[in-house]
Amino acid sequence: RSDALRQHTNSSTSTMVITRVLIAVAMEAEAMPFVNHLQLESVPDFFPPQTPFKAFRGKHNSCELTVVTNGKDTIHNTNVDNVGTVPAAMATFLALQKMNTEGVADLLINAGTCGGFQRKGASIGDVFLTTAVANHDRRIAIPDFTPYGIGRIESTSVENLASHINAKLGVCTTGNSLDYHEVDSHHMLANDASVKDMEAAAIAWAAEMWNVKHFGVKVVTDVVDGDKPSHEEFLENLGKAAVSLQEALPKVIDFVCDKNHDEL
Repeated sequence: RSDALRQHTNSSTSTMVITRVLIAVAMEAEAMPFVNHLQLESVPDFFPPQTPFKAFRGKHNSCELTVVTNGKDTIHNTNVDNVGTVPAAMATFLALQKMNTEGVADLLINAGTCGGFQRKGASIGDVFLTTAVANHDRRIAIPDFTPYGIGRIESTSVENLASHINAKLGVCTTGNSLDYHEVDSHHMLANDASVKDMEAAAIAWAAEMWNVKHFGVKVVTDVVDGDKPSHEEFLENLGKAAVSLQEALPKVIDFVCDKNHDEL
């Protein structure tokens, strides 16, 4: 799409009242407490039948909500959640494509868990709203490809929302591994990351294709720059983080619904 069209769309969406919201969540355990709390209903035919993705829909006050998850792995017969950038980008793109046939999605929220950095003030259970997303594992040392690899995308501004729900603000850095190596650490620092996940940059990239404003709501399950192995801390705190997400998301939805983007 042309820059002129994108600029026109961005200026018009800044004054658009938010009533149709897509919430993209990677893991079933992250999504279901929220889905059940709001009594959203499964929509089996929302996605093409070839895909493993799941969708749930319903209303919360005046907002129409669509929650999508990446579903379970059938390609490798593991039946684990389809985490990572490929399923996240695909599920998000297809969800927005489907919603576009019914009317334009007003906002995309990427909700989920994350690792947090002590150096940026993150602690277990903290809720972060993203200010931007970037990749730390797409290292392409060729001029022009380097910024593409990093793929930094700004989130829509949500400073008022952060104050309202007492959340922290920061950049989310994305990579396809739960752990990280020293070279990743260098790039996460360069990204000025407060939190780390495996999907946010891909979800934002897909949202940009449809010119849909977006931001992330991330609950910290593990401390990236702490002493405990990330996978142990993640599994230990996933249940608590899902409950925290369930508590935070209705507050987020209550705040954003019936507002326009420049009020967020």
